[in-house]
Amino acid sequence: MSSASAAGKPLIIEASLNGAASKVLNPNVPYSDDEIVADAVACMEAGAALIHNHTDEPIIGGSGELETERYARPWRRLLKIRPDAILTPTMPVGQDGVSVETRYKHVEDMAAEGLLAQGLVDPGTFNLSLLDEDGLFAPSNYLYRNDMSDSRYYVEACRRLNIGLSISIFEPSFLKFVLAYHRAGKLPPGSMVKLYFASDELPFGLPPTAASLDAYLGMLGDWDVPWLVSSFGADCVGCGLAEAAIKRGGHVQVGLEPYSGNRAPTNVELVEEVVELAAHYERPIATPADAATILNLPSFPVAFTRVNAS
Repeated sequence: MSSASAAGKPLIIEASLNGAASKVLNPNVPYSDDEIVADAVACMEAGAALIHNHTDEPIIGGSGELETERYARPWRRLLKIRPDAILTPTMPVGQDGVSVETRYKHVEDMAAEGLLAQGLVDPGTFNLSLLDEDGLFAPSNYLYRNDMSDSRYYVEACRRLNIGLSISIFEPSFLKFVLAYHRAGKLPPGSMVKLYFASDELPFGLPPTAASLDAYLGMLGDWDVPWLVSSFGADCVGCGLAEAAIKRGGHVQVGLEPYSGNRAPTNVELVEEVVELAAHYERPIATPADAATILNLPSFPVAFTRVNAS
């Protein structure tokens, strides 16, 4: 889609608040309940329609289970302030001795409580390491691991729970898994493809360039699925990836989880930069209600809002 044909199409912005970002390097990274609620509300007021955050529990090398209440506490408060919030958690990656049911339990718990309009699937595996002093990827046995059985469980759980599906694409092979579901006509409603690019300092992902984006769009072909871009280890706006997506009719994720640069911005500032860029290409900013319509979310507003409205 060209910039001319994209004009007028609402732009969905997702704010990815923290991830594994270090509060030591940037004190603006939110982790406490109060910080999560305040940052999420501020990002939504600035233009974010989707909110994604982690707790302070590790998703790699931990117990393999995330505590539901650590997510639920701030999200209950947030939904009372912004009942239109569309929230997505993360999950622990696969590891020996921990069942997929255990690793996805917090998602199912929160869906049962009515806190979620969207679950997630990370349909694949990649090696995980960082560069050493020689500029080589350090020896490591860590895997960001989700096998085919796990991946199918995530998709079918979201169908069963009647929630949307946030689809994380870290490698082209991840997208092949999703395209198979699409061709078979078995992808649940409410799906969004999230194309994650990465800098050369990270061992996964295509580089954050327009050429890389076009490679993914070539794989998607004529499938008119909502998609967004995010850039790990780089500035999504500064490197030009956000602009490339906006011109092509896509959507954008920014936030302190994927961000890396020479400054210490806030999540709100990163959202505001996308809003400014969108205005240049005449892309109106999608509200959460707009986003729910675009994504065809099966449950919006979330059940928690209907039960706890006062």
